[in-house]
Amino acid sequence: MFLKIDATLIVQVVNFVLFIVFLNIVFLRPVGAAIAKRRAYIDGLARDIEAAEADVRSARGAAEERRAAARREAEATVAKARAGAQNEAAEVVAGFQQRATGIVEEAHRQVGTEITAARADEDAIVDSIARTLLERAIGPGVVA
Repeated sequence: MFLKIDATLIVQVVNFVLFIVFLNIVFLRPVGAAIAKRRAYIDGLARDIEAAEADVRSARGAAEERRAAARREAEATVAKARAGAQNEAAEVVAGFQQRATGIVEEAHRQVGTEITAARADEDAIVDSIARTLLERAIGPGVVA
């Protein structure tokens, strides 16, 4: 029952060693190389993905900076345009106020001239009205 060391055992051990060597040459090395190659490919893809994600983050940051710069520039342009419009509106209002002031002064001058002319002719008009009233009251031939 015990194990006997004889030629069969030695042949079986040699057969087993040859099988392991053959298995290593035919199967384990190629499979190990394929696994290593696949692992390198996967690691390369992972690095590529990380690089792409970093590029995307960088592009997003740059786009956000551009958007912020464009927003600031637009706000500055709008503020400048508003200031220009307010200045232009103030100039237009000032121009129309000057025109209105000129028109009012001209009207005051015309009224003053008309008042002066009316006062100069006032005595003649009063005399004419008085004669007309007297002629109506007394008669046309009596008043001289």
